[in-house]
Amino acid sequence: MPKTFYITTAIDYTNSPPHIGHAYEKVLADVIARYHRLKGEKVFYLTGVDQHGQKVQQSAAKAGVPPAEFVKGMTQKFVDLWKKLDVKYDGWAETIDPRHKKVVQGMLQRLFDAGEIYKDKQSGYYSVRQEQFLTDKERGQDGE
Repeated sequence: MPKTFYITTAIDYTNSPPHIGHAYEKVLADVIARYHRLKGEKVFYLTGVDQHGQKVQQSAAKAGVPPAEFVKGMTQKFVDLWKKLDVKYDGWAETIDPRHKKVVQGMLQRLFDAGEIYKDKQSGYYSVRQEQFLTDKERGQDGE
């Protein structure tokens, strides 16, 4: 029975077109997957895109199109680039996919049921770019 090798990459934000950093990661993961296939291992290579968030919302507004239309176009740019670079993945994940939503909802429900998710207040500076709250020390001169 062949050994199983699973490799995954970050899921890329669809707020802007793919760049060299996206390509570097996907090509490197593809090289690793191909190496393990050559060794006779059963390989599953998963990649995909993240189609939500404030960055996407802001980019869509700037482009003057609804977010769903915006991410559809950006997603296609990622898919086209992986084809052009001959990146051979086995699975494709999209955060708007119903299967993805179902899994995330199930995980969040389990956390809620365990008391790990609760309502509270949060204050501070939220950086959309970094997608986190920043302390005054963490903020740069530009406020980010």
